[in-house]
Amino acid sequence: MTQLSELRKELKENADPEQAKNLQRFFKTGKGEYGEGDIFLGIKVPVQRKICKDFTEIDLDEIQELLNSDIHEERMCALFILVSKYKKAENKKQIFEFYMKNYNNINNWDLVDLSAPNIPGNYLLDKPKNILYEFANSDNLWKKRIAILSTFAFIKEKKFDDSLKIAELLLNDKHDLIHKAVGWMLREIGKRDKQVEEIFLNKHVSKMPRTMLRYAIEKFPESERKAYLEK
Repeated sequence: MTQLSELRKELKENADPEQAKNLQRFFKTGKGEYGEGDIFLGIKVPVQRKICKDFTEIDLDEIQELLNSDIHEERMCALFILVSKYKKAENKKQIFEFYMKNYNNINNWDLVDLSAPNIPGNYLLDKPKNILYEFANSDNLWKKRIAILSTFAFIKEKKFDDSLKIAELLLNDKHDLIHKAVGWMLREIGKRDKQVEEIFLNKHVSKMPRTMLRYAIEKFPESERKAYLEK
């Protein structure tokens, strides 16, 4: 049995049909919803992480097979393993390019959030960020979420400029998954430099979607939250 077959076997052995039903509702897999057609086995994330630790040697072709899967947990395991490979890789560019070509398979918010800061975000820390602006300006939901979540790696290094510029590009986006992601990144900036976040908020508060604003000011004192929400 190949490593890939063994991984898939372990995932099926840990499947929980009742949990799968709950996850398919939670991740909006119904017709017309953002996760339409996504299939869940019903495996909790810590269990998936534990399983994946035994399969970090599978190659990119096998990871591609997992990413092509309709099963959410298989795509998630592919990304856990890819992040692990990236951290150890001498040729990080190869993994970065592989990741960016697979944006259509990184197609739910949890998949983006676990991987975008760790692969494109990390790789682009000291490089031109043009591709993130291309992604942010696209019509693809997951490209846009990858763009803003990748900047989490920059925020952790107290480099805020690209996060703020991409946040501006996404201010008028219609999807709540983008509102939440941008608000989250603004909140993370505020944790490190509240003044920088406040300058952005004071400039844009009147046109920010309410969900984005609420996420951004979540850690502010109640009086400050109230003042922003009344603007």
